[in-house]
Amino acid sequence: MAVRLAGFLVLLGLAARGPAPARAGKMKVVEEPNTFGLNNPFLPQANRLQPKREPSPLSGPLHLFKLAGKCFSLVESTYKYEFCPFHNVTQHEQTFRWNAYSGILGIWHEWEIINNTFKGMWMTDGDSCHSRSRQSKVELTCGKINRLAHVSEPSTCVYALTFETPLVCHPHSLLVYPTLPGALQQRWDQVEQDLADELITLQGYEKLLRVLFEDAGYLKVSGETHPTQLAGGSKGLGLETLDNCKKAHSELSQEVQRLTSLLEQHGIPYAEPTGATSELLRGDPGLRGNIL
Repeated sequence: MAVRLAGFLVLLGLAARGPAPARAGKMKVVEEPNTFGLNNPFLPQANRLQPKREPSPLSGPLHLFKLAGKCFSLVESTYKYEFCPFHNVTQHEQTFRWNAYSGILGIWHEWEIINNTFKGMWMTDGDSCHSRSRQSKVELTCGKINRLAHVSEPSTCVYALTFETPLVCHPHSLLVYPTLPGALQQRWDQVEQDLADELITLQGYEKLLRVLFEDAGYLKVSGETHPTQLAGGSKGLGLETLDNCKKAHSELSQEVQRLTSLLEQHGIPYAEPTGATSELLRGDPGLRGNIL
């Protein structure tokens, strides 16, 4: 009993003095880079990436749905980028700095449609960057395997990703029309016919197509769009029919006559526009500004 008590007292003494210095041992450093996922269970809740919203529902070509639930990584310089189709894009700094950056570059939002073709995927509402949110556009291109091929930042807080996949190698793999249900295809056929019969203008055609794509779930409702989604199209002009066009033309002609009359009263020369080119009113720009 006395021996056991003595041994216990020796242990207490060692604990009070602290651990003995290691002479031959060496500290082990784990050299694994930061790979913080959106739901990394080993990180405190406060340090996990917190998305601002849920991703949009799956939409677009059905054969691309097999990419959902998968993620593809690319390391460029000191950053690791991770693209999860129909989910999000993240960026992780591959350093051991205490404040190494790890953030969300965008959450699945909607398709970019150009010339009636799915051209890319918009990921929006990423982490804050100055006074805006980070966003990414992912372009889908043909490749032998599924891989994230390139990432760049063409403008501040806006990222461009290139994703290669054999799923888009067929020339018709990204056409919008075949993916639509029968009712929407019929609507599209009617819009095409109305344009051919000159019952609607090109602006009206593009506006009607946009509404059709919104109804299909490919684009979000107006007000959440990107300027490159559909070329052309006038916002708020109401020029989708020929009657509206004629009415607008009449109103503009009357305004031109009024301004011409004002210019003549002030002795300012005015040249009639020739062809399809409208020249600016000539004369003193300061006086012109006062007249207008």
